[in-house]
Amino acid sequence: MKKRLYQSVIASYFREHSSIFLFIVVLFLMGVIFGAIVVNSMSFTQKENLFYYLSQFFGEVSDGKVAEENDLFIQSFFHNSKFIGLIWILGISIIGLPVILILLFVKGMVVGFTVGFLVSQMGWKGFMLAVVSILPQNLIIIPIFIIMASLSVIISLKMIKKQFMKKFAQPVLPLFKGYIFALIAAVILISAASGIEAYLSPWLMKTVISSI
Repeated sequence: MKKRLYQSVIASYFREHSSIFLFIVVLFLMGVIFGAIVVNSMSFTQKENLFYYLSQFFGEVSDGKVAEENDLFIQSFFHNSKFIGLIWILGISIIGLPVILILLFVKGMVVGFTVGFLVSQMGWKGFMLAVVSILPQNLIIIPIFIIMASLSVIISLKMIKKQFMKKFAQPVLPLFKGYIFALIAAVILISAASGIEAYLSPWLMKTVISSI
């Protein structure tokens, strides 16, 4: 009974703020598209230099010379946790709203640039490398970023409303409790994504590099 109640509350929350979630998704996709466009605007020399360093990295992966799995896990976990933590903190500050949107756009741009560069330089082989090196962990990470950014925007708007429209403001404390729970859940899921990035992705990359 409680499970159904929670599901109903969550579904109702998403419906109520569907426009914000949709805006965040579109913003992220715009970042991805912009990142792919940036690749096409690079000069031949810039692409060649970047591809040289990328080839060296793939060579190290193929030879098993990348960092230890545990080190990769710690690096990935702390990097993504700091990003989520920053978005969370910005959500409870009135001036943090535009920064949240910029960070999400930049995140999308990085993904779009990485995939676009691999595909432009290596064709279908680059696409396969992008799939095995970027997709597995990002199936978890990207939805987390989008949801946390959306929640941060919602909280930030509530804070602004409470500050400047006190008569119509909703109580913030119940929302803040849910916001803390969302952060804890996000960190747990990030640890799972970091595990995939550290222990599965390098093996998949090595397999694909060896086959192509």
